[in-house]
Amino acid sequence: MRLALDAQMFFATSSVYELPDIAAGLGYAWIELSPKDDFIPFFRHPRIDDAGVRRLKKVAADAGVGFASIIPLNRWSGPDEGQRQAAVRSWKRSIQIAVDLGVDVLNSEFNGRPEDPETAEAMFLRSMDELLPIVEREGIRLVLEPHPDDFIEDGLDAVGMIRGLNHPSVSFLYCTPHAFHQRHSPAAIIEAAGDLVSYVHLADAFDHTASHGLRYITNPPGNAVRVHQHMEVGRGEVDYDAVFAALAAVGFDGVISSCVFGFEEDARAISERQRDAAVSLVTQHFGADQAAALTRT
Repeated sequence: MRLALDAQMFFATSSVYELPDIAAGLGYAWIELSPKDDFIPFFRHPRIDDAGVRRLKKVAADAGVGFASIIPLNRWSGPDEGQRQAAVRSWKRSIQIAVDLGVDVLNSEFNGRPEDPETAEAMFLRSMDELLPIVEREGIRLVLEPHPDDFIEDGLDAVGMIRGLNHPSVSFLYCTPHAFHQRHSPAAIIEAAGDLVSYVHLADAFDHTASHGLRYITNPPGNAVRVHQHMEVGRGEVDYDAVFAALAAVGFDGVISSCVFGFEEDARAISERQRDAAVSLVTQHFGADQAAALTRT
């Protein structure tokens, strides 16, 4: 098992080349590289060349930090064919960057529009036909998650889609701050996924469905919005004991990544407390030996 830091709260003040030292200074042995303008931006082609990749690999090695994963996000499910083709092109470059960095996990979302799920699914499958042979050839694991405002938001549906792809290189990411958008309990989703669960995003959120859906009010009522947070563990309402008990029951042995966003003024202290919370949860549900390995390379 590994514990990683998504250093997104440091993006505004730090280049991608500074992130490994930041992670190391916060007691993390691994880092998750989420979309960043000077690396792989949201929905655009990567912005790093081969020399930059070599530089990033060296600074990480010097810091003693490994790359647990990279998160490319591109519109590989459309809504139009031109976007899909551009997304596949960007994905091919992202895969090469991962290979050159020695990264064997790429996390992503289904990235299609929920108002037209049939078209999105058809385009997603077309992209998988192009990309999965490359992923398999390069020894990459593709880890997918359902996401609010995606054509697959339901946790069990996401597990079903991954099983339907029927490919040994594809697995499932359980994102705790999306727990209340996945329409089923963490235990039900994680049990259904079983050994497909290879990655966990760790952050908290409020239950927007509580009090008959009146926690968040949009005007006019009925707007098609998805509200959630990525807060520090303990600030919201995710049942972490249920999550980690379910993970232990299926023999989870993947990556746990702290992914708190939106609290940049306290980024360092939150990242340290997230580290400690993860270690505590793993100690409680998996045992001290597993927990002791989390902050070691």
